[in-house]
Amino acid sequence: MKPVIYALDERLQDPGDTLQVDGHLDEPTYRLGDHEFQLPQGIDYDVALTNAGEGILATGILRAHVVGVCDRCLDPAEFDVAGEVDEYFLFKEPEEAALEEDDEEEGPDYSLVSPDRTIDLTDALNTALIMETPYIVLCKPDCKGLCPVCGANLNYEDCGHAAQREEDRLENSPFAVLKNLHLGDDGPSE
Repeated sequence: MKPVIYALDERLQDPGDTLQVDGHLDEPTYRLGDHEFQLPQGIDYDVALTNAGEGILATGILRAHVVGVCDRCLDPAEFDVAGEVDEYFLFKEPEEAALEEDDEEEGPDYSLVSPDRTIDLTDALNTALIMETPYIVLCKPDCKGLCPVCGANLNYEDCGHAAQREEDRLENSPFAVLKNLHLGDDGPSE
C-alpha cells in the first residue's frame, strides 16, 4: 500500500481538536496468505484525527470492493469490506517503567508521531482491510465446490459421481473399521 501521510498542523494543536480526513487509494491488489485479491475500485477511507493530549487518535472506516478466487470451486468471488480504522500515535515514547513485560513481547499497541510532525496511516488502513477479509473465500455461501473424482464444478452440473464420492467418504472415515464390529446378540453376560 502506498504511504498515507498527514502533517499535523495548528488544527490539531490542542487536546480535543479534531480533523476529518478522507481519501481514495488506487491500490490494484493486496495479499493475505496465499490469496491475492483485486481491488477494482481501489480503497476509500474516512478517518477522524483527534488530539488526545498525549497523542493523536485515528479512528474511522475503510471501504473496498474485493475480488478473489473461491476456495471451493475456483470461480471468481466478490465481497465488500468495511473495516474499522483505529490507531494511536503518541507524541513521545512512553517511559520504560510504564511498559509491561507482556506488551514488550507482543510489541507496542501504538505508533509514534514522526519528528517532522506527520503520521502515517498506511499500517492502520492495511490492518483494517486485512482484518475484514475472510480467511475462507466463497463465491456464494452454499458453494458445492469441485468434484474430487473428475474436477467438474458442482455448482453448474451434476457429474454423476455422487455415489462414488459418498462411498469414498465412508471408506476413508476413521470410523469405517467399525462396520466389521459385531456385538454379541446374547445380551450382557453375568
